[in-house]
Amino acid sequence: MPIDVHAHCVPPAILELLRDRGADYGVSVTAQQPACAECLEFAYGLRVRPFFPRLLEDAGRRVAHMDRQGITKQVLSIWTDIFGYGLASRQGTAWHRLMNSSLAAWCAQDRRHFAWLASGALPDAASAARELETSVRQEGAVGGVVAANVEGANLGDLSLDEYWAAATELDVPVFIHPAQPDPTPRTRRFTLMNPIVQYTFDTTLAVGSLIFSGVLDRFPGLRLILSHGGGAFPYLAGRFDCLHSRMDRKAAGNAALHEPSSYAPRMHYDTILHNAKALRFLAESVGVSRLVIGSDDSFPPADHDPLGSLRAAGFGLAEIETIAETNPRRVFRL
Repeated sequence: MPIDVHAHCVPPAILELLRDRGADYGVSVTAQQPACAECLEFAYGLRVRPFFPRLLEDAGRRVAHMDRQGITKQVLSIWTDIFGYGLASRQGTAWHRLMNSSLAAWCAQDRRHFAWLASGALPDAASAARELETSVRQEGAVGGVVAANVEGANLGDLSLDEYWAAATELDVPVFIHPAQPDPTPRTRRFTLMNPIVQYTFDTTLAVGSLIFSGVLDRFPGLRLILSHGGGAFPYLAGRFDCLHSRMDRKAAGNAALHEPSSYAPRMHYDTILHNAKALRFLAESVGVSRLVIGSDDSFPPADHDPLGSLRAAGFGLAEIETIAETNPRRVFRL
């Protein structure tokens, strides 16, 4: 029963409600020219690129696609680019409540094939913590999902201890997924923005900030899952260690108690790297017990054959079973 822990879905009911009551949430549905594709616009000025059609597909079509991949279950999260972290606190809290209740209802129709992760209005750590508690205890969420930055600020630079404490107390993992709805000038062309570069380095910056700010020392029981194979962190671990030992730690604000690479085996990593050698290196660096399948289903860079990617990386049958089923069942208590 292979389980995909990195897949995205936006229940159409969300858009239907926004068309009538979008002002309540500070979110409106607009049509983007020239194709008139629907996208979301937030009250604080952010306009997100249009939805990919498969983000909004019905459960039957999604299950059929999963069957072709050999995937039995998906752990779904909503698209992080629409988390709207710039919304005012009241609207942000209401917006994430709407997204979570809608995704919970969508998954409840087919619990055999779907589980889900809860988001929260992260700029208000108390609100995000309460939302995580509600989603897990009352609606069956199996973990949390956060964007790798909050309106451009690194996670480790923000006062989010109340949220990390809630995840630790609930004993649920937190999936860190990048979000860059507004590309930088240097990443606007050639899909260097999200699919190739900007997303992966967003995750890298998030992990570095969490380590150096001491979050992982303050919350040793915090369980993190890093998207896209951990970004560049596993491959830059040597540079992290080198500078950790040589920097002026006080001046840099480095509160990490240990070498950055020593935290790597504490986290989990999805497998979507599109390169067998890179995936093999990741396994050798952090251990097979830390890998989980991630397909990034619904987006153009998705891995359409995630089990085939494991075979291409030279994993044997027992290792594939560990990555595809044993690890996600353990991580999510499935």
